[in-house]
This record gives sequence, structure tokens and C-alpha cells, in this order.
Amino acid sequence: MKIRQLTPENYGKAYALLRQAFPRSTYEVRLVENFHKNGTAVHEWVCIHRNTIIAYIAFSNAYNGSRVCGLHLAPLAVKPEFQKQGIGSELLRFALRQDIIKENTLFVLGNPGFYTKFGFEHCALPVCPFDKNNAHFLSIRNKAASPFTVGYESEFNRK
Repeated sequence: MKIRQLTPENYGKAYALLRQAFPRSTYEVRLVENFHKNGTAVHEWVCIHRNTIIAYIAFSNAYNGSRVCGLHLAPLAVKPEFQKQGIGSELLRFALRQDIIKENTLFVLGNPGFYTKFGFEHCALPVCPFDKNNAHFLSIRNKAASPFTVGYESEFNRK
């Protein structure tokens, strides 16, 4: 198993993985396709096993108004037949060790039971526009002291 940055020649394989990992949703694959189509700055890694992409992770900018205030982790995906084997956890641990990730506040909208194992904590501030009461909104290195609604790249709002 190898972890590498996603390269343009593997975009199609990453999209196929996202379709498999989220079979009832087209949102995740469209999100990543739009990141690439629009040239949005995204930090992406994939886990490769036997020349097949089996996991994917991405981080995009988080905003306080027009100012970048951190990174959003989304999506994290693992090919269904490789789920529940620690591969997503290993990919996340790898990403958390990368300089660009270590230097930023991180936000994630996800399962607290999973993400708290990696140092994410519930955050009251900023407010997540996609999560009523921030019940599933977590962060690392969050120093927000005044209220604001965290912004996402425009691709998150596309249907």
C-alpha cells in the first residue's frame, strides 16, 4: 500500500472510487470533479494498492469572509471492500503529518466518534452553515474567538 499525491492522470480513478464509496450520492464525485475543472486549490492524496486507488482524502480552503482561516477535510473515501480495515485512518494520519496540513486550522463535518480519535474536537465557533448546532462540526488548532460562519469553496454549494 502506497500513499501518493493525486495526479491529473489518476483523476478518473479517483472519481470511480468516490462513486463506489458513496453509491447513493453524486455530490462527492461532483465536488471533486468541480475542484479539478475550476482549478481550485486542493490538497489531495490517494492510497494505492496493486495499482488501484482504494482511498482518497482532500483538503480545501476554509474562509472567514474573504480571508483563508484554515482547511476543510472533505471528502475522505475508502473503496467499499477495503472499509473497516484501517485504511481511511492510515490515510488521515498520513495527511495530518504533511506540513501544509500541520500548519493550518482544520475543520471537518463528520462522525465525531471517528474524527475525535485523530485530535479533532467539537467546535462552537465558527458556525458551520451545513450543520445545525455544529453537532458534527469538529476542528483541530481552532483559535476562533468571535462568531462567524465558516465559508467553503463555491464547489460545495453546487448541486
